[in-house]
Amino acid sequence: MGTPSGPGASRSASEGAPRLRGLREALAEVELPGAGERFSALCGEGVLVVGATRERALSRDECVRLRRALTTLPCPSILLGGVAADAPELGAAFDVRAGSTEALEALLDVIHAQPLASLALVELLRRSEERPVHEALLDESLVYSTLQAGPEFGAWLAARPPRRPPPEAAGSPVHVERRGSQLRVRLDRPERRNAFSAAMRDALCEALELAVADTGVLEIELSGAGPAFCSGGDLDEFGTFPDPATAHAVRSTRHAARLLSACAGRARAHIHGACVGAGIELPAFCARVVAAPDASIRLPEVGMGLVPGAGGTCSLPRRVGRQRTAWLALSGEAIDAETALAWGLVDALEASR
Repeated sequence: MGTPSGPGASRSASEGAPRLRGLREALAEVELPGAGERFSALCGEGVLVVGATRERALSRDECVRLRRALTTLPCPSILLGGVAADAPELGAAFDVRAGSTEALEALLDVIHAQPLASLALVELLRRSEERPVHEALLDESLVYSTLQAGPEFGAWLAARPPRRPPPEAAGSPVHVERRGSQLRVRLDRPERRNAFSAAMRDALCEALELAVADTGVLEIELSGAGPAFCSGGDLDEFGTFPDPATAHAVRSTRHAARLLSACAGRARAHIHGACVGAGIELPAFCARVVAAPDASIRLPEVGMGLVPGAGGTCSLPRRVGRQRTAWLALSGEAIDAETALAWGLVDALEASR
């Protein structure tokens, strides 16, 4: 075994596609001494891929042991296809499923390019669903802050061409209107496709603090102005955090996801157009999400060397499960409104706008 020395030590990308293993072979290897290094994102294969093979079915005890080992594996685990009918519970133990070799290749491309962020993502998702919202958001913030100082995000930043941000429009980036017991909250940076900036976060938190504190607010309606509900984090602000510790302290102090989750039972989101990153992570907390037919949902953060940082590792698994959340984040691919409805990520489709 090699000595871990950084993400460049990963052999996954340089040695080609990982070997496809059957369940029995996978169990034998993950239980070997040193299995952590064998599959490590730093000095091992960086991913475990398991697929159906002609082999004797695992016993109940073996299934339990494999599930337990997968929860601590220091790399993503991928199930290609399904598992034997007599061991269906094993399917849920893997971090993500690939329905085809093409889907597998798309996942492996990202995992090989961003091994640290990929590992951080699956480790977060392995425990997110079972943890209270506050603790899940705390975990996410700590991991996100750590990755902001990591080499993968640094490389993504360095590859971006210099860009002069356009001038901000006058007025608040969030429009708030109170109508009796209803509070209407509209993201209002249409000229920037409602990119989620620090100023927008602050204004949204101010509106949500009102909703949490005022029991007279019986309904909260969240929407976005212009052609997109929210195109994700404002890329012009990426990399401008003072340091990881302060960035985490800011999220601990002012976090739209935490406030929205506190009043989620009264909240309804209307999403349309681009719903990227925060543009789906926040609406997913709401009790009801209605999508326009043109809604396009995507989680691109892992490709930047990060994980979802607006609450997505908490909100999405509670709607669609950790495997589909992992697929969205690792593949970076977009799903349309109809797919989101079938998955349960949105609750209804509205008529064309």
